[in-house]
Amino acid sequence: MFVSTMAFCQTQISDYKPGITPEGAVYFLPKTAIRVEVKVEKTTFTPGEFCKYAERYLRLGNVQRKASVTHRVIDCNIMPYGEADKEKAFAVKFNAKSSASNIRLTDDGRLVALNTEPTAEPQFAVFTPAPKPQLENPRDLMSEEILSAGSTAKMAELTAREIYDIRESKNALNRGEADFMPKDGEQLRIMLDNLNRQDRILSSTFSGTSTKDTAEVVFTLCPDKEIERQVLFRLSNQLGVVDADDLSGTPYYINVKDLKTVPEESADEGKKKKEKEDGIYVNVPSKVAVTVLDGNSPIASAEFQAGQFGHTELLSGELFNKRYTTRLKLSPTTG
Repeated sequence: MFVSTMAFCQTQISDYKPGITPEGAVYFLPKTAIRVEVKVEKTTFTPGEFCKYAERYLRLGNVQRKASVTHRVIDCNIMPYGEADKEKAFAVKFNAKSSASNIRLTDDGRLVALNTEPTAEPQFAVFTPAPKPQLENPRDLMSEEILSAGSTAKMAELTAREIYDIRESKNALNRGEADFMPKDGEQLRIMLDNLNRQDRILSSTFSGTSTKDTAEVVFTLCPDKEIERQVLFRLSNQLGVVDADDLSGTPYYINVKDLKTVPEESADEGKKKKEKEDGIYVNVPSKVAVTVLDGNSPIASAEFQAGQFGHTELLSGELFNKRYTTRLKLSPTTG
């Protein structure tokens, strides 16, 4: 019985959820969160089969002989979006003399409209990487003589000879001295494209191949105060994006600065608001400047209004008297 009584007396705690009832509504104002989209390009280098013979047969110097993987940031975008500010919860009571009864809230309780349709929330495009090109096998272009050679050195020599023959054919076509010249310009273009393709594929057995792949990494934060040089992420040349506390990568920073585009609220004004609760509260957002930096060099910047910077304003309940058809539409991002 004692155990059963203790289990029954345990307090259950859950998050408060705002909403609309026949008597009134409880709502949140939004605060502005920041979404940073970073596109990272991964380059994978594979050395050619005959890389150590590149200088001897094709006069190619400084050819890389080891496989490698590198990463670099190629694009960065900063965008705002709204979240419910749990510290700005307000209640409004419906009565017969008020028109403030048609209230619209988002799923997380943010006030977005009154007596009208709300503004659509921003939608972020889903990143879709480009399809990887299919790499052709150089051996599909090698003659029987090359494939039956008794050593790698001999294969490299015969492949280089094939490459030079292809280049001579291209030159002959360009000069109009080929034994079988095409009948028109389109046929000439097709023949040259085919010879360039063969040259590129066979030359890769000496110079190697590089493939590129782009991925998008998204970071989100919702600052309540200014930020200066906070590590947003780190980028490792070999591993790509790593955690902010992983010292194997180079740090990328983020700054958030309040531009103070609205006057600060005085203590007396805040006291008067608490004394007069009849009406609808809205944000008067201040503009912020957000910058992402690679070391000291900015790679992306944006300016927009943020609901948590600035102050709130009370719209008098007189505006929603039945004599008026007051419509109120709030930004779901700034309030």
